[in-house]
Amino acid sequence: MRALYLQTITVLTNTFRRLESQVPSPQPIQFRGGFVFRFVEQTLEQALLLKLARLVTGLRAVDVLLQAGLLQEMAATCRMLDEICEDIAFLAVPLTNDETTELHERYLRGFWAEEFQDGNDTLARHQKPDTPRRNKIQAYVQRVLNPTGNPSLMSNVSQAVSSTYSGYIHASAVQVLDLYGGNPPHFHIEGMQGTPRMDDHIYDAWNYFYRAITTGIIVARAFGDQPLSRTLGEYHDKFLDQSGERSDDVSRIAGAEPQIRKPTA
Repeated sequence: MRALYLQTITVLTNTFRRLESQVPSPQPIQFRGGFVFRFVEQTLEQALLLKLARLVTGLRAVDVLLQAGLLQEMAATCRMLDEICEDIAFLAVPLTNDETTELHERYLRGFWAEEFQDGNDTLARHQKPDTPRRNKIQAYVQRVLNPTGNPSLMSNVSQAVSSTYSGYIHASAVQVLDLYGGNPPHFHIEGMQGTPRMDDHIYDAWNYFYRAITTGIIVARAFGDQPLSRTLGEYHDKFLDQSGERSDDVSRIAGAEPQIRKPTA
């Protein structure tokens, strides 16, 4: 299974490099006597590219942590990947199925906001961006990309998964106690290789690699790159042929395929 996961990372890395060439590159911007790189144009495509970058590095992190048996950290990374996949679906919709809404504009204002309002005073109080709540983004994605689904059921599933995985991020007691076991029982703080937990997490990782492929298709379609979308679609089928279908409800929500709409001039 790991060989297929590594192949998926390679496919999505190549996807990123192809799409990277289709947008203006980041430019050096003066900052505190030096410079930082920023996207000057701040387009939707550039925002999608940044999210895709973290999707690829997140999958690499899942693989490394899984091999080390650091399952708590892997689960925390998966929680981040949940949000990245949702964000990509949300940001792609104005380019495929809908128009840019006030919710998108609010999200993007927060997304592009600088960490420090005054580059010469990094000790100044940080202004937290006014970004939409996660449930608003989830509701929008479900409504537009999965209009025939049961929004209440899908929302409950999403919230249940989100709550469980958030426990790994915040080191909640129930999740941390997953480290305890064995004969004699002890905390596996060196890694959980050889424990029953490993099989569960290897199985769970499948959802994130599968969702990453469908998310890559969404980004390709948002860019209007239909040949890339077809190539990823073929790899999607190959992935299922080699691994079998076992995605959960949340995977199907995030993996809902947007329609193809010709980009406007």
